[in-house]
Amino acid sequence: MGEPDGAGAAAWWSTPLGQLLAGLGSGAQGLSPAAAAERLRAGGPNSLVEERRHGWERQLLAQFASPLVLILLFGALVSLALRDWVEAAIILAIVAGSAILGFVQEFRASRAVAELQGRIALTVRVRRGGEVLAVPARELVPGDVVVLAAGNLVPADGRVLEARDFLVSEAALTGESFPVEKQAGEVAADAPLAQRTNSVFLGTSVRSGTATVVIARTGRDTAYGDIAARLGTQAPQTEFARGIHQFGYLLVRVMIVMVVFVMAVNQWLGRPVLESLLFAVALAVGLSPELLPAIMSVTLSRGARDMARRGVIVRRLEAIENLGSMDVLCTDKTGTLTVGLVALEAALDADGRPSGEARRLAHLNAAFETGIENPLDAAIIEAGRRDGITTAGWRKVDEIPYDFLRRRLTIVAAPEDPAGLHLMITKGAFDTVLAACGSVERDGSARPLDDAARAELERRYRAMGEAGLRVIALARREVPARSRYDRADERDMVFAGFLSFADPPKPDAPETLRALADLGVRIKVITGDNRYVAGHIAGVIGLDHGTMLTGAQIAAMRDESLWRLADDTALFVEVDPQQKERIIRALQHRGHAVGYLGDGINDAPALHCADVGISVQGAVDVARESADVIILRHDLAVLRRGIEDGRHTFANTLKYIKITISANFGNMVSMALATPLLPFLPLAAKQILLNNFLSDLPSVAISTDRVDRGELAASQRWDVGEVRRFMVVFGLISTVFDLFTFFLLLRVFGADEATFQTAWFVVSLLTELAVVFVLRTRGPALAGRASTLLAVSTLAVIAAALAVPWTGSFAAAFGFVPLPAGMLVASVGVVLAYLAATEFAKRRFYRPRR
Repeated sequence: MGEPDGAGAAAWWSTPLGQLLAGLGSGAQGLSPAAAAERLRAGGPNSLVEERRHGWERQLLAQFASPLVLILLFGALVSLALRDWVEAAIILAIVAGSAILGFVQEFRASRAVAELQGRIALTVRVRRGGEVLAVPARELVPGDVVVLAAGNLVPADGRVLEARDFLVSEAALTGESFPVEKQAGEVAADAPLAQRTNSVFLGTSVRSGTATVVIARTGRDTAYGDIAARLGTQAPQTEFARGIHQFGYLLVRVMIVMVVFVMAVNQWLGRPVLESLLFAVALAVGLSPELLPAIMSVTLSRGARDMARRGVIVRRLEAIENLGSMDVLCTDKTGTLTVGLVALEAALDADGRPSGEARRLAHLNAAFETGIENPLDAAIIEAGRRDGITTAGWRKVDEIPYDFLRRRLTIVAAPEDPAGLHLMITKGAFDTVLAACGSVERDGSARPLDDAARAELERRYRAMGEAGLRVIALARREVPARSRYDRADERDMVFAGFLSFADPPKPDAPETLRALADLGVRIKVITGDNRYVAGHIAGVIGLDHGTMLTGAQIAAMRDESLWRLADDTALFVEVDPQQKERIIRALQHRGHAVGYLGDGINDAPALHCADVGISVQGAVDVARESADVIILRHDLAVLRRGIEDGRHTFANTLKYIKITISANFGNMVSMALATPLLPFLPLAAKQILLNNFLSDLPSVAISTDRVDRGELAASQRWDVGEVRRFMVVFGLISTVFDLFTFFLLLRVFGADEATFQTAWFVVSLLTELAVVFVLRTRGPALAGRASTLLAVSTLAVIAAALAVPWTGSFAAAFGFVPLPAGMLVASVGVVLAYLAATEFAKRRFYRPRR
């Protein structure tokens, strides 16, 4: 990979810091609010993508971008050239009406979504005007001074002004898995990105420590922005979006065949070319669900608003459908299945006795740590505050940060009175701390850590875990005085004791798990905690803990073995971040739609690869920005309601597609078959367009419709095969009744062209509208009540359809005439018979397959 900074770009990482600050017009206290606002106006937002304000003009014009609409507009121009003013006006009016309908819905939906997403926008602590303010990351400008801490995402490229134990993960840019320590200073202008230790870059994340940084480059001018521009970036498609595209290709094939067939037949019959072309195009328009983008926008944004009211914020609208299809949810236990209020239960020596020395060592380690804030450290510091323990008399010398391979953190401290030796204090996972020890503290002295002593410590550790306590270990060592220490110094330590923490299960956890099971969602716990405490919690809340895999077992497995075992395993314990990702991919390989709930730095890989990444509002930046969905309360009950909303949204979107496409398909097949059999067109192009426009009006209300309980109780997956079968079965039922209507009108009533077209316009529109009440539910049509808005809007258009032939000049403009009473009664009878046949077919279509 070449250098991300373009040729000739100023090497700001090598410029003397004072000179860089002067060039940026900034200082240690940053910019004034007025200067920052002016730079934002001049340089634009801190965004990788060029942000265009999609105002109403752009959204309105987008409604006319369809090739079919452009063909209709061309037809209107031809009509104008031929001075057929009425035909041209009708086409233009219907096209404009459809465009305005779609525009209004999409514009309102986009406004609602922008408002929701603004509630969870990434913010950065910035020094402006002598204060530290929380500023949206997109409003950062060169010259801003930002304050970064563990868990933060780096919001732009910049130079370190000052740092304390500041380690940054640059894997996204350099591929280096271990964090890199950053500090103030200068590096050579030709230093590669991985060696610019005085700079931080957009797309990386802070693993530990704190720093203040002056921003030098934002948005597309950053190293990450340059890479993104060259590689191109696009969010992965959801399963539902892929299904929509597959179905779109099917419609295009059907349209091409139908248009070519109709044009060929009309030319063979010697009908006018323009009339035949407009008729064929109108057929194609009639087959396409052209309001689908608007319906999807409305349905998804409505779903997002409903979810927001229940405490679930959607960052990416398309994730709503994946939330509905989710059938496995992977989660940590802390704060999800437990109350999340961690308290230090006891500090014990190696013999299991309460120990003031263990409390003191733990307090020094937690108080001096500058890594990721975590509830264990908070509990240690709170207990020390109550017991009057302080860091007085000690100063911090160095820190060896926590990582997910060592699973421990070390602090080196020195007494204020120099004594020649420093004190190294390590706390972390029991097995990794024990591995760093060569002796154990007993009765104030260090004893060799032999096999018997190890076995006794392991027995005590296991007993506390099986009692439901989370346990970490402590070790200490006096080391020669130096200013820097590293991982190699964590050796020959003295095992100093245990820290046990209580975090009891939530009282409602068993009920929540049962509710999720009723929705067809299985819970799998993936945790770094030890097997004993995880097994205890699982047993208390009713989760199957007989099936368990440890991180060590997973590490020794081939992917094929994990694919086989993951499905039947409920507990994955003692795992690292990469193993979390492997587990999720294994479940996906088994055909599951997998959700992952996490809030820490170590959860980012799993959140990225899950079908639905879920985090909480208080999560670290890197987790929150990796997620598709944010829950405002760390509670599975909130997520359960979000899943129901996702399924409701999925079901109503699919409902629109099925109902509209089957009705349109039936009508279009009928007209295509009727073309060579009738001495005239079954409907004029303008009549088809009016039919399509009126039938679309109630469709927007489908987003408000009720959904069958059965559809909420199981995960919903896109099945293009089922949609195709639905279209063919119910479309051809419509065609059969259309052909019967043709026979009735011609042979029984002897209808002329205008009467035939009027009668069939009414019948086809009534069938397309009334069938909504039958096909909107899988159960009996009369047993399920449609939403008020859907019912009222559909009945209103039905009334309009019946009234159209008697609307005088409006009817005349479209070529309609009043219908004889007998013909109107017969038409209504055909519609009722069609609805009865559709209800019968629906029950057979949805009956359980053996």
